[in-house]
Order: sequence, then structure tokens, then C-alpha cells
Amino acid sequence: MDMPMLAAAKLEMETFRQDQDELLEKIRQEAAKRNKPAVDAKLDSVWKAIPGLNGTEVDVDKTLLLARSHPVPGEIPYVMKPIPPKISLDDLGAQPIYKGNPGKPMVGLMINVAWGNEYIPKMLEVLDKENAHATFFLDGSWLKKNVPVAKEIMSRGHEMANHAYSHKNMSELGYGSASEEMSKTQALLEKELGVKNTLFAPPSGDFNQATVRIAREQGMRTILWTLDTVDWRNPGASNILRKIEARVEPGSLILMHPTVSSSEALADMIRIIKRKGLRLGTVSEVISPERVPES
Repeated sequence: MDMPMLAAAKLEMETFRQDQDELLEKIRQEAAKRNKPAVDAKLDSVWKAIPGLNGTEVDVDKTLLLARSHPVPGEIPYVMKPIPPKISLDDLGAQPIYKGNPGKPMVGLMINVAWGNEYIPKMLEVLDKENAHATFFLDGSWLKKNVPVAKEIMSRGHEMANHAYSHKNMSELGYGSASEEMSKTQALLEKELGVKNTLFAPPSGDFNQATVRIAREQGMRTILWTLDTVDWRNPGASNILRKIEARVEPGSLILMHPTVSSSEALADMIRIIKRKGLRLGTVSEVISPERVPES
């Protein structure tokens, strides 16, 4: 290679290095703006176990590789990676959960089922229309008699979970009876629906620390609620909607049953939630550390 060609090649190489250095610096500067720290799970004096939230960081190396080969010059396809919190729900021990992380714009609908079959089809139709998935906590004695209904609910993409077996007050039961109330329903969920369940909602919200501990021993988190529709009192759809409008917030878990009031309120309830910029998810999705993807 003659001297002019060598000099040209050297200049081209230096220009390339300079361009790459500038690209890398641009990515690092943008990363500093986009990175979000993880939020640790914590114990709250009122709300007990509050789930953590993943942090997100720009994967600088992968972003740089993609930027080099991106078909549109100057456009940088940023690659994000999750950073798990240092303290998770598991680290908090046997604790009840009443809500998701307040920094996560997602709301969960929890539907406890021990009766009210006549209202289930209408609720499923609304959930389908709104492309929303709920978590159905099933009473074991109900599930035993209504396996086809439960399968229909599950076929719509809803989460199935444990609501004990015979709707007893868990705090009044001894260890053996409380354990059996949970384990019988766990066995039914797996046998009839193929579900390996991880959530337990105590009937009537009645529990004690032993309840939470037994649930944990069986691989379940004890789930309560942030907002109660109190639909079993038949308050009417308008009263439920006023409560949701006033009190729903990021991380809310909303309790309902297959009742006339909730079935009539459900569509507008979902619209209120969406209008407030909140997404709907299952209970597992709400309490997970995964962030809601930015649209």
C-alpha cells in the first residue's frame, strides 16, 4: 500500500473511532436519563407487605451493537434490562398483601367465587370486551360442583386461585383444619384445572398470623384487598362506581363477587380505571416486580 492510500486508510479508521466514541457517549448520556432505580419490597404499618419494583437500565453494550447496524442512520434502538430489587416479597416472610407497589400503574380485579353463578357469564363478557383479565379466587366446595364453569373462566385467560374450601373463618380454626381448608382447594385446582396456584384469599378477609404462615408453607401468598365493593350488600352499581372513582390508585386490588351490583358496575368500573391511566392485570401481575411497559 502506497503512502497516500495508507494515510487515507488511517484517516478513515480515526474517523470511525471518533464516530464510535461519539455514539457511545450519546448512549451513555441518554442512559443516565432513562435509567430507573429498583424499589425494594417493604413492610408498611398499615398495608403490611408492599411489593418491590424492578429498576431498568440501558444495556449500553447491546444498544451500541444495534446502533452500529441500524438501517436508519442516527436512530438508536435502546435496549433496556431489568434490575431486580435487593429486597423482594419473599424476604419479608409470612405477611399479607393488600396492594401492589404504588409506583406501578396497574390495578387488579379479584373476584371471590363461592356462589352467584348466574352473574358469571355477564362478567366474563364484559372482561372479554374490555380485554381485561381478573383473578378468580375459588371456594373449593364450589369448584368441586362447578368444574365446567371454572374451566370456562380459565379458558378466557383469567387467573385461578385459592379461596379455602368451605368459607370458614380461618382465624377460628386450628392448624390442622386451616391447613386442610387450603390444601383441599389446592389439590382441586391442580387436579381439575392443572393450576399450580400461588395465591390465597381468606374467606370474608378473616385471618390471623397462623393463616398467613400456613399459606406460605403451602407455597401461597395471602391476598387481601385495597378497595372492597361490598357488593354482597347489594349497594347498587352507582355506589360502587363512586367508590372506584374516588379511591382507585396505582396498585389497588379491588374485591368483588359475582353479584348483580358488580356485574352491572363492571364495564364502567374498568373504563374509570383505564381513564385514570391505569392498566388492568391479574393479582400476580399487580404484585410482581415487573414494570408496566411504557406505551
